Amino acid sequence: MSRRRERSAAAVERRWVLAAARAVARHPSLWATGARQALVLAAPGWWRRPPYLPLPSPDYLRFRLQTAYGGAGDQDPEPGDVVTYLRWCRSLARG
Repeated sequence: MSRRRERSAAAVERRWVLAAARAVARHPSLWATGARQALVLAAPGWWRRPPYLPLPSPDYLRFRLQTAYGGAGDQDPEPGDVVTYLRWCRSLARG
């Protein structure tokens, strides 16, 4: 992948991550679940590589997006779907 395309992909990823974070921010009861899931799903050694955030590996994320939305796995997740996912994770943890 070219440098230009990598930067473009990173900008798109940042946009949906920020949109998802804003959606979760409106639900304080999901903050702990969101933090836990971020760490559980984070790529190994995430603290050693920019952007130094606990994000899942691109391959894993693409797989999850393919299973959720179909296609090539290049569709950005809907912020509401992230909230729904965290509610589901929280219910499993309580179960």
